[in-house]
Amino acid sequence: ATRDAGNRKVFMEGIQQILGIEPEVISGTEESSLSFAGAMRAVGAGDKNTLVFDLGGGSTEFVLGGGRGAEAKVISSRSVNVGRVRLTERHMVSAPVTDEQVRRVEADTDAAIETVVSSVPLSTATRAVAVAGTATTLAAAALGLETYDSEAINGTSLSLETVQRTAQMLRSMTRQERAELGYMHPGRVDVIGAGVTIYARILTRLNEITDGVINSVTVSEHDILDGIALSQL
Repeated sequence: ATRDAGNRKVFMEGIQQILGIEPEVISGTEESSLSFAGAMRAVGAGDKNTLVFDLGGGSTEFVLGGGRGAEAKVISSRSVNVGRVRLTERHMVSAPVTDEQVRRVEADTDAAIETVVSSVPLSTATRAVAVAGTATTLAAAALGLETYDSEAINGTSLSLETVQRTAQMLRSMTRQERAELGYMHPGRVDVIGAGVTIYARILTRLNEITDGVINSVTVSEHDILDGIALSQL
């Protein structure tokens, strides 16, 4: 947001005055590289073309990278305005959600993916890695955890069918039922329906675009913050 804001200088000066430090606003390319590095630290780079997708509140970042170990690098990336909060406000205001709400969220997700395909060669991806709270929460549900356990979640591999089935389970719950789940963060209760719908649709489309090569996803607890820490070593 700071990178895109026309009046970011006001924000930068305010931080300088209040905290006595000068913030660094990184480029979109550097942001993608840091997210990719953080995720790869957790799951390993290998020789595959790995697609990391970071599903946030207002947007989702797609980062394709390849190579082994220290040679792993970003090939291309794209950010689109599809996120769990944005699409909850736009389409998914009830819990349980309706079939029509699911169709609308999936349609927006499909349109966003078409935008991504124009600049990121998704068809060349051979592995998918998901980061951020929607992916980790769905993993906790799929694993049947009673409470949130980051060690159990990190590195978990889930099949496409498991993601689709778990997404449907979470969508079908009332708000109260979601709130009672031990692994569910309170701030995610109202937006998890849209989040898992976007997530499942992304993985479904990746399966189709890669002709079945991608039929599962690896969940990483590590993302851009880990990438920033690694960049300082």
